[in-house]
Amino acid sequence: MKTKYIILSIFTLSLTFSYAQEKDTIADQTVNVVKPYTPTISDAFKIKDNPKLSDSNAVKKKEIKYNIFSIPVASTFTPAKGKAATVDRAKAVKLYDNYASLGFGSYTTILGEVYLNHELSRDENVGGYFSHHSSQGGIDNVLLDDDFSKTKLNAYYKKSDRDFTWQVDGGFNLQTYNWYGVSQDYYLESDLDGVDAGQTYNDLYVGGKIDFEDAIVKDASLRFRRFGDNHDSAENRLIAKTSFDFPVQAEIINAELSVDYISGYFEGDLDTTAEINYGNVTLGFAPSFQMTRDDLTLDLGVKLVYLNDTEFSESKFFIYPNIEASYRIVDELLIAYGGLKGDLIQNSYYDFANENPFVSPTLFITPTDQQYKTFVGVKGKLTNSMGYNLKANYASEQNKALYKSNPASNAPLSVYQYGNSFNITYDDVTTFSVAGELNVDLNRNFTMGLKGEFFAYNTDNQAEAWNLPDLTASLFVDYQISEQWFAGSSLFFVGERKDQEIFVDELNPLNTIVTTMSLDSYFDLNAHVGYKINDQFSVFGKANNIANQDYDRWLNFPVQGLQLLAGATYQFDF
Repeated sequence: MKTKYIILSIFTLSLTFSYAQEKDTIADQTVNVVKPYTPTISDAFKIKDNPKLSDSNAVKKKEIKYNIFSIPVASTFTPAKGKAATVDRAKAVKLYDNYASLGFGSYTTILGEVYLNHELSRDENVGGYFSHHSSQGGIDNVLLDDDFSKTKLNAYYKKSDRDFTWQVDGGFNLQTYNWYGVSQDYYLESDLDGVDAGQTYNDLYVGGKIDFEDAIVKDASLRFRRFGDNHDSAENRLIAKTSFDFPVQAEIINAELSVDYISGYFEGDLDTTAEINYGNVTLGFAPSFQMTRDDLTLDLGVKLVYLNDTEFSESKFFIYPNIEASYRIVDELLIAYGGLKGDLIQNSYYDFANENPFVSPTLFITPTDQQYKTFVGVKGKLTNSMGYNLKANYASEQNKALYKSNPASNAPLSVYQYGNSFNITYDDVTTFSVAGELNVDLNRNFTMGLKGEFFAYNTDNQAEAWNLPDLTASLFVDYQISEQWFAGSSLFFVGERKDQEIFVDELNPLNTIVTTMSLDSYFDLNAHVGYKINDQFSVFGKANNIANQDYDRWLNFPVQGLQLLAGATYQFDF
């Protein structure tokens, strides 16, 4: 029987498979949709009848009644009143608009300052500044008087309006010095009896500035200065500047326009030098365009300068690059920068005398053509409180001004012809330098700055780059010790310089002696400390040249040794 059923099953499957193999295609059919299918869901309904229980054992709910009896309870608890937590606030520091300071020290030194500022109204201020620094001298082993004094006086008025702020100011400076740098190799004390080698500089200036808000012209300034000395030298200088923006297509171009006029003369001595006259006017135009792309900032510009020498009736035109770029490599930690710039530097008697007060009133004044100055560097932060800056420079300058000692003579006819003054000589100089800077700002109470730069010079005509150092460095520290005590220190280092000492024999010029001198490097350490008695009154002490270095800042011009000074400062309002 089992065999029978098995055979029957096999036969049935074979017929089914054969029929399926014959129908291997599906014929085309047409389906007509009479009505689209729209399914719906009928509403649900709820049974409203409650089932009835016929259980005879069902327990009926018993109604419960509540009665509350209030019983008074005596209590002596008194809750403490809530109080917001407070933060200790430091006492606000009273700031004063005015101060006066006075100090006395060794070498019969007097140091005084007065600064005044008064608010006339919400938008108006008036003020002034007065300072005096003098010393009666006393440097060892000098044959002439070495006293000096510097007095400055300035006053200003400032007003702020809705669309602009303007200010006018003026002042007067008076400085006295002595050409005391006489070489004792050629002169005895008896040779200098009755020689008054004093020099006095006087400076009168007036100017103004205006700043605009949301205007094409951003600012403008004008300043006139009259500078002279007691040897009948005089110099007039007028500087006017303005900066503005102007659109070019879809970009904004920043531009600066300047006018610089200078004229002057040196009277000279009738028996030695003739009168020297100089003068020129420069017109400068410097457009620039700033492009910013992500971490790259690029300033592209050029400076055009027109020079007209009014004394020799000559004109020149100069074109200088004005390009600078910076790239943030690692946010604020590492920023690379570089640039290529140039300028026509306007030299003046005022600038020379302020840098070296022992120049003679016989200078030839002409501009310096800084053809280009290229620089590359990196800067950033080592920590949140420590920043750095490393930079390399290379510059090419034509007619660079160099200080050089004037010749001495065995028959001097002027008080500055004892080899005790300096002239200006010009040369084409290329300068390579490497500089580094480190700034530390740990907190509000301690700051420190360290700078250093190494120089290498190449001159065209002169044997040396006279009186230019090969290395300079400085260190500054300020420390607020406590609420009352404060202190600070500074250190200056200047490397070796070269100068030339010349002695002319008027009787036999063939006996003229020319000696190239090396001025030793030096450092000058200074410190100050102060104590604040109250908000208005404080006392201070200063020490300069603490190491008592006997160095020459200029050839045959030694400086004062250890200098001590003490004084007081008073702050006030009125």
